[in-house]
Amino acid sequence: MTRTVPTAADRPAPADRPASAGSAQPRLFLRKSLARLSVRPRSILILSVIPLVAIGFGIWGWQHEWVLGVDSAVYRAGAVTLLHGDPLYDSNTLLAEPWWALLPFTYPPTAALLFAPLALIPTQVGWGILTALSLLSMALVIRIAIGALPKPADDGPRWWASPARSTLAFFLVFLGLEPVWRTIFLGQINLLLMALVMLDMLVIISRGSRWGGVLVGIASAVKLLPLVFLGHLFITGRRKEAIRGLIVFLGLQGLMFAITPHDTYRYWTYTLFNTGRIGPVHWAGNQSLAGLMNRVTDLAPWASNAAMAIGAVLLVPAIWLVLKFHRKGQNLAALLVTAFWILLVSPISWTHHWVWVVPLGVLLVSRLPQTTPATAWKRWLGTFVVFFVFISCVLLILPNGRDVELHWKVWQNILGSAYILMPLVLAVTLALRWAFQRRRGNTGLEQHVDTPTSV
Repeated sequence: MTRTVPTAADRPAPADRPASAGSAQPRLFLRKSLARLSVRPRSILILSVIPLVAIGFGIWGWQHEWVLGVDSAVYRAGAVTLLHGDPLYDSNTLLAEPWWALLPFTYPPTAALLFAPLALIPTQVGWGILTALSLLSMALVIRIAIGALPKPADDGPRWWASPARSTLAFFLVFLGLEPVWRTIFLGQINLLLMALVMLDMLVIISRGSRWGGVLVGIASAVKLLPLVFLGHLFITGRRKEAIRGLIVFLGLQGLMFAITPHDTYRYWTYTLFNTGRIGPVHWAGNQSLAGLMNRVTDLAPWASNAAMAIGAVLLVPAIWLVLKFHRKGQNLAALLVTAFWILLVSPISWTHHWVWVVPLGVLLVSRLPQTTPATAWKRWLGTFVVFFVFISCVLLILPNGRDVELHWKVWQNILGSAYILMPLVLAVTLALRWAFQRRRGNTGLEQHVDTPTSV
């Protein structure tokens, strides 16, 4: 006879503590975490040495005129352009860009304002500082994810529940994830934005702070995709925070309209809808439904619209999963559903946008001990496959660029859509698991009722 082990993640929240308020989760106290860290010199050394090396590398690269951080160079050029009063979107390149980073500025004008500190330092040093901040942001994301996990049972395994050791272990392992090292290599800000969203949604808002929603609004002003998390807050009952974040976002847009009305008007009326300015939608690096549909249909004129329709259909089960996780007090899992849904639906989701695999990895590993020996292999296999997809760099093996993706074979399209398939497979597997458990529970109840004597 098999025995089912009820996991902490599957247990309903206690009746006297509503799960919708997030009280079923342990609260993360950053001050206490930093205090514990201060008495761990080895932990401080590990967490600080890599960011400091990045800054030193940036300084050295500046002195030797190295090519460091293509995207961070564009960020800095956007800030310099704004400060000089030159247009951001009238041409495909900016005068302040170095010769090795001649790319269009595709972010909202508010991003150029927030990038202003980069204008004060050389391009390569800016990459080093952004890298250091990104690495520290990843450590913060890991710590927040650990703090948002359901508390393990008193008699259950606790090898993953030591926040300091787990944060360091995950930090070192996750450096090998392709979205992470590509974000660092390019000088991107994906890790920073993810940290802002998670800090706001899982720490500040969970405490009922009056500042809840502000960081999500700021993150949305840099890249528009975090706006989806305001919708997440709204459907999960945090409407005040959602409105506050929207006000912050709109306030920043109004500020930019006052500062540079030409750029603001042009961005919201033309640049935003010109996806070709960002890059070829069918390139293998675009791991979104729009990228997949354009690749398999040979750039059919209806491909992007079909992708949007599929995304709209997926919205229904996505909202269902978000609400189901939220009612169980599993706010991290609910947040990840929203994050991966927007990655699928966005017209452009470059591989470095998929840094949300970092908190997903924490969640998957935390659940490994919460099963029976007979079924443990399923979770181990699933976790291994997820990590393999993002560590193996399978997308780099396939031929890409110069429209080669339009001639991929079937197996190449499958491998070339590995990031897209990952959340879809996880969602289907989870839904089937819940359906099986519910059916097994109903069958057990019927057998119990039909038994003549039951003591």
